[in-house]
Amino acid sequence: MVKLETYSISQLAQEFSISTRTIRYYEELGIIKPQRNEGGQRVYLKKDRARLRLIFRGKKFGFSLAEIKEMIELFDVDPTGKKQLERTMEYGRKKIEEIDGRIRELTNLRNEIEHLYEDFQKRING
Repeated sequence: MVKLETYSISQLAQEFSISTRTIRYYEELGIIKPQRNEGGQRVYLKKDRARLRLIFRGKKFGFSLAEIKEMIELFDVDPTGKKQLERTMEYGRKKIEEIDGRIRELTNLRNEIEHLYEDFQKRING
């Protein structure tokens, strides 16, 4: 019988520098689904650890937890990963559009501030 590599909630919390409450929250959302040992303690598998890594990658790129959950769960539906990649690309395209919009807004704001700065500089210099 093969013994699976497992992790405790505190081991994962330490590895990812997060609180155990955060891990329990992801469990409440159904993104990770730990098993329980005979004593009722949570036991996390490599799959749960990988999901945590995907959660943090998704958050880094600005995806919502609902989007991250959907993308992760698509792999369970389609183990080839094709549906997961397609959805990730769809959300990624939307995220790129949002970022481009914010860049335009910030560029416009920067230009406005530069014009005001130049105007103020002219007023000071007479």
